[in-house]
Amino acid sequence: MRDVSEFSDSDIVKNISSSDSSSSNSLSSDTSSDFSSESSDKSSSDTSSNNTLSSSSIGRSRNYSYKLRWFTVIVSFILSISVAFSYILFDIYDIIPGPLTIKSVNHVNPIEREDSFLSVSSVSSQAEAGSSIDKDSAQSLIKSLVEDAGVGNDVSVVIEDFHGNVVATHNPDIPREPASTLKTLTAAVASHTLDMGSTLDTFVYALNAKASKIVLKGNGDMLLGAGENDINHVNGRAGLATLAKNTAIALKNRGVSSVHLSVDDSLFGEKRYPPLVHENNEGNYYYEPTSSMAIDCGRKRNFNYWLSLGHDADDLDDYPPLDQNQPKKVAETFVDLLSKQGISVDFSGEISKSKSLITANAFPIAHVSSATLSEILGYMLRRSDNSLAEEFGRLTALAKGESNSPEGAIKSVVEGLKKLGVNTEGLHMSDCSGLSPKSSLRVTTLAQVQLLNLRAGKGSAAAQGLALPGFIGSARRLLKDESALGMIRVKTGSLDKVTSLTGNVTRKKGGTLVFAVVVNNPKSHGMSFAAISKFMSALPNL
Repeated sequence: MRDVSEFSDSDIVKNISSSDSSSSNSLSSDTSSDFSSESSDKSSSDTSSNNTLSSSSIGRSRNYSYKLRWFTVIVSFILSISVAFSYILFDIYDIIPGPLTIKSVNHVNPIEREDSFLSVSSVSSQAEAGSSIDKDSAQSLIKSLVEDAGVGNDVSVVIEDFHGNVVATHNPDIPREPASTLKTLTAAVASHTLDMGSTLDTFVYALNAKASKIVLKGNGDMLLGAGENDINHVNGRAGLATLAKNTAIALKNRGVSSVHLSVDDSLFGEKRYPPLVHENNEGNYYYEPTSSMAIDCGRKRNFNYWLSLGHDADDLDDYPPLDQNQPKKVAETFVDLLSKQGISVDFSGEISKSKSLITANAFPIAHVSSATLSEILGYMLRRSDNSLAEEFGRLTALAKGESNSPEGAIKSVVEGLKKLGVNTEGLHMSDCSGLSPKSSLRVTTLAQVQLLNLRAGKGSAAAQGLALPGFIGSARRLLKDESALGMIRVKTGSLDKVTSLTGNVTRKKGGTLVFAVVVNNPKSHGMSFAAISKFMSALPNL
């Protein structure tokens, strides 16, 4: 189930313009008053020359007023330019706040660049000697959380320092259902096992020298696009329109205009569903079977049309129902696109789910590449995508030589955690995403996984994917204290009877900490969520 997760230049110009206008109006009014008085005096002193003098006086008055107004406008313009120039100059030299500077600035996107999270880990390493965490303050925060009326009695909490020393806890040894925070376990092991700089390539193979028979073979890209390759997004990085175009070029170069197509979806074998996932997948909104290929992660919609409406391909909030037979959808889309390239395609619906169709004589004629595994992992965590989480478990199992099944994926994650030094006592995984019921773990296991995210190294992709409260991901609405913006990195979890959160925190006093909260059977889901948000927002103050 998805997670419930100073003045500007224009202001100054406006103020100056307003001041100039009122000043000009005041001067004009005063000038008109003076000349009206003068004209009246002249009229009373010499009646016989009244008409001549009055005309002369009025002419001089209008001429003088006209010149004075122009003088006022010019002076105001010069003053406006001077003030604006001064503001820009002060901004450049950082005398006042603003966007301009002559200092060197490194522009880094902490969401998209892996090295930015490596630098976070580096900072964390340097913060080992930071001030110790006040245990009474930490315990007081936990006390306020567990006593909240909406939380209920089934709650476990832990706060640990950078070294993994427990600072404060509440019922840490009771295993509880974690919901989507379980994804952090899968992400940690996958990022330490797989080549996170590699891609999942979708191929077209020719089965014979004539290339009259071709095979569309998937290697796990469930974020295919239906259009051209999109280098600006994770979802749709590899486009089927590009694959069809390149395939048509290769075929035409061989003089081929008609082909027979088969589909090889054998990567993940026959078992695609964790045994209990259907219990929390009503309407197929939250899980699609693990596939070697899928468009838009299996969402039931016209992806190209949806994008044409102005939507972002990497939108984190869109949850339409999920197609349960994506390889067929991919094949049909590819056939249509290849036909538009002038190739006649015979596709009878042959899709192999257990046996590879790539023979010894087959050779690739075209392919497209997904985003890197690091980018896909980040997308999975921030969107809290159950299908992709399960796929990372399956890919990890294949890499470790475990059985090609949901059970093999679970075993590979559990054994991988042990190898990484994480205490797995009390851990039971029903799947690799946390969607299936009956998973359970201790909050200390979640906290130890977060400690891994504070170490620079191969597993940095798992740290990169965590959501930043107030910024992005399933936790962007969580933050209750703006002074903590950018200091907290978390993964949320939410099911009908679960509210959970785990993450790592940069402390305002120096140093870092990790934490985990799991609430089962909350008295009020909304109140429990709010209480956890308040707790999290106060952690940087410890």
